[in-house]
Amino acid sequence: MSQHKPATELRQAVTDLSPYFKQAAWFSLFSSLLILAPSGYMLEVYDRVVNSRSHTTLAMLTLLVLAAFVLMEVLEWVRSEVMHEASLAFDRKLSSRIFTAIFEANLKRAPGGTTQPMNDFRSLREFLHTPVLLALMEAPVSLVFLILIFAISPVLGWSAVVAAVLQTFVGWLNERSTQPPLMAANRSAAAAQQYADGTLRNAQVIESMGMLRDIHQRWISKQREFLGLQAQASEHAGFYQAIGKFLQNTVSSMLLGLGAWLLLRNQLNGGAAYMIVGSILGGRVLAPLVQIVAQWQTVVNVRGAYSRLDNLLASVPLRPAGMPLPAPQGQLLVDNLMASAPGTQISILKGVSFGLQPGEVLAVVGPSASGKTTLARLLVGLWPAINGKVRLDGADVYTWNKVELGPHIGYLPQGVELFDGSVAENIARFGEVDMAKVEAAARAVGLHEFILALPQGYDSPVGREGAMLSGGQRQRIALARALYGKPAFVVLDEPNSSLDEQGDAALASAISQLAARGTTFVVMTHRTSVLAVADKMLVLRDGQTQMFGPRDDVLKALNDAAAKARQPAMAPTAAHA
Repeated sequence: MSQHKPATELRQAVTDLSPYFKQAAWFSLFSSLLILAPSGYMLEVYDRVVNSRSHTTLAMLTLLVLAAFVLMEVLEWVRSEVMHEASLAFDRKLSSRIFTAIFEANLKRAPGGTTQPMNDFRSLREFLHTPVLLALMEAPVSLVFLILIFAISPVLGWSAVVAAVLQTFVGWLNERSTQPPLMAANRSAAAAQQYADGTLRNAQVIESMGMLRDIHQRWISKQREFLGLQAQASEHAGFYQAIGKFLQNTVSSMLLGLGAWLLLRNQLNGGAAYMIVGSILGGRVLAPLVQIVAQWQTVVNVRGAYSRLDNLLASVPLRPAGMPLPAPQGQLLVDNLMASAPGTQISILKGVSFGLQPGEVLAVVGPSASGKTTLARLLVGLWPAINGKVRLDGADVYTWNKVELGPHIGYLPQGVELFDGSVAENIARFGEVDMAKVEAAARAVGLHEFILALPQGYDSPVGREGAMLSGGQRQRIALARALYGKPAFVVLDEPNSSLDEQGDAALASAISQLAARGTTFVVMTHRTSVLAVADKMLVLRDGQTQMFGPRDDVLKALNDAAAKARQPAMAPTAAHA
């Protein structure tokens, strides 16, 4: 017995829009049937007015057909509003989820961690009120028109069926010829956009070293590849659109001529007027198919957008809410931690274990590429572990709801990022600005006087990515952000890399003060100034724990090891003397 796969998250969101689709389909049905009003008007005028020569009948028929036109336009407007509401409902249901999925994919370095899914989502949302979808809704009415044609004459009916099959075949050929280059063009466009974004992020390096011409040439080559593929797809689509319109126009004339031939043979039901009606109905049978063929490029783009979004949501599943946990006190346990960068199989951390009590300060040292930054990311729950756990007060940091945990965590990454806003907003993490806490965090890192000297004080804008500040100032504001609200656990990755002596002293003082109040610190560093306030030290080498313990014990062990390493080099000199 086969089991149906559960609907994906995206498919379920589309399925939830079915009430809107049903309403729009009913409006489409009645609106499309009103298209018959001109044909009915023509028949009545030909039959009643011409024979009776009644001006009153003509006036009443004219008023009726005008009312039908007004009603048809009202139905079209209502249908459009219904589908617009559907797009808004779709946005409300998925916009936040997709933003979060993009964010998590970027953290995991997984596909989809760019702005492309937002563009895909916009394409899907806008597709809900495009002509091609409305044409699909009108397609069932074509069956009604086809039945009417068969009622006029089976010959005309089968001729319309053959024309519909040919139009469908043209659509299939259009699909086969346009999909490959169009999908390739979309991939090339995304690559060109990502390359342009990377260029803008590194504008200073490019300008200072005269790299703009070569970078521009590389972007131009990517852009030309995209434009070439798009032109190829457009050429194919235009060719088949022309064939589709040709078929529609030909069918109308063909049915008119065929109706005349049947009339001459007395094989046309309803008389001469229905010869014209059959021609009009035949064109209406093909109209939705022609519209779909003409808009097929939109269909292909939306199908690709749907597939990419579906894959993104499947690769970044929605995390369960979980039970609310009490605020952490800062007890840290790292148990046999093994990790690699997301998307790779190369181990960076290999069985790292240690523990800290609330208020302890750990200095993590080691050469470059020893795993310090990776450890920092795992300690705050950014990356998952291959094996082992990082536990804060006994709870897994990675699975802990970050909205709940975040206010109790402080993190300063190696690459400092500030966001467009004021100094106070950046320090307050763009939540509700509590000026007492903002000033306390700024004072802790020795930044209060500097901020007051700014033109607008704490309300001064930092600019895009903190462009209005120096490197050291950005780092100290980011450090104040990490210490905002006196968090229980703080991870600092190279916090003094851009600090001067005064900044170094402020950092050490801030760590000492908060540690005395119970904040647990883990500080990755290459500089010895932080060691003065550390309680414990962890020495990493090649992702493994080389030493761990009280600071003085580890320093003594390192000095003893260094002394032993120097002895063999001195022995030949002593013998020669």
